[in-house]
Amino acid sequence: MFQRLHHVAYRCSDAAETVDFYTNGIGLKFAHAIAQDRVPSTQAFSPHLHIFFELADGSYLAFFALANAKPAMKDPNTPDWVQHLALEVVDEAALLEGKRRLTERGIDVVGPTDHGFCKSIYFFDPSGHRMEMTARTEVAGDTERFAKAAPAILATWEERRRSGALVG
Repeated sequence: MFQRLHHVAYRCSDAAETVDFYTNGIGLKFAHAIAQDRVPSTQAFSPHLHIFFELADGSYLAFFALANAKPAMKDPNTPDWVQHLALEVVDEAALLEGKRRLTERGIDVVGPTDHGFCKSIYFFDPSGHRMEMTARTEVAGDTERFAKAAPAILATWEERRRSGALVG
């Protein structure tokens, strides 16, 4: 089955600004760029630049700069905090260093927020994608306990949803 994440891709509004943010702002390696006029899978004419940033585990965060597309639009039915990408750092010190680097660049940062199993900061990239930088704070046994509890939490959620208890 699946081994790990190879890459996740998003759209960016400005490739050069995106490269500056992800390399100088949060410290990722700019690893690859592909400029093409046609989409490889469909052969549709759509000039684009596909850029890749490498993470420590060898996976990538990728972006597409589209030459001839209308500006991206957010889903008006989805709150800004829902869709985001969380990137893990080695520890809380690295998390605080990330916050320092971002705030020095004038980026608004929320957090650190303690979720009980990790601490996170939140910010938006230049294209408006919400990002999370997170450090694990789990203790021995947490992963197994979380997995064991997950089915009951889902069942309770579904019961509340079906009963209308979640409507505000």
